[in-house]
Amino acid sequence: MKPEAVIFDIGNVLIEWQPERFYDSEIGEERRRALFGSVDLHEMNNDVDRGHHFTETVYATAEANPDWRAEIRMWHDRWIEMAAPVIDHSVRLMQALRGKGIPVFSLTNFGIQSFDLAASHYPFLLEFDRPYISGHMKTVKPEPQIYEMVEQDCGVTPEALLFTDDREDNIRVANSRGWQTHLFTGPKGWADKLVETGLLSREEAA
Repeated sequence: MKPEAVIFDIGNVLIEWQPERFYDSEIGEERRRALFGSVDLHEMNNDVDRGHHFTETVYATAEANPDWRAEIRMWHDRWIEMAAPVIDHSVRLMQALRGKGIPVFSLTNFGIQSFDLAASHYPFLLEFDRPYISGHMKTVKPEPQIYEMVEQDCGVTPEALLFTDDREDNIRVANSRGWQTHLFTGPKGWADKLVETGLLSREEAA
C-alpha cells in the first residue's frame, strides 16, 4: 500500500541528539562517564518527555545530587547545544513531502517546554500537519498507548502510515500495529525509502 501520511521522529532524525557527546566536549569523557554512572540523566529526561516541567525536573535533580549540580544544570541551561545540529537533508525531505500535499506528522519523545525552546531555534518543527509531542500526550514511545493515540487522532489507517525513527524498539511497536516503518540510520537511506514507496522522485529526495 502506498503510504497516505508520513511520520517523523525528531531526535536523531531531524536534529541530532547526543548528550554524551556534548558532555564529553565540556567536561571530558572520564568525568562524563562518572556523571552518567552516578545520575540517571536519561531517566530524568524521560520524566520531562512525559510532561514533567523541564526546569523544575532538571533543577530538582541537580539539587538532589550536589556533587554534580553544575553539570546537571547544563542539561537545562545549555540544552539547545545538545539538540544540535540540524540534519538538513531530513528537513528537506519533510518539506518536499509537504510541498506535494502529503500529510506529514511528527511523533516524538519531547518535553513541553523543551519542545517550545527547540521550535524557537528550529522553526521547521512547527511545520508538521499534526504534531504528536509526548509531553502533551503524557505517554512516550515505545509504549503502545502513544501509537494508539496517533491512530485515533490522525484519520489514517495504520497500514497507510509510514514512520521513521532511529530506535529499534520504537519501530518494533509501530510494526506490531501494522504501520509501515523505516529504521533511520541516516537521511540517505530515508530518502531512498521515500523514493521506493513512490512518495518522492529521486530529484525531489536529493
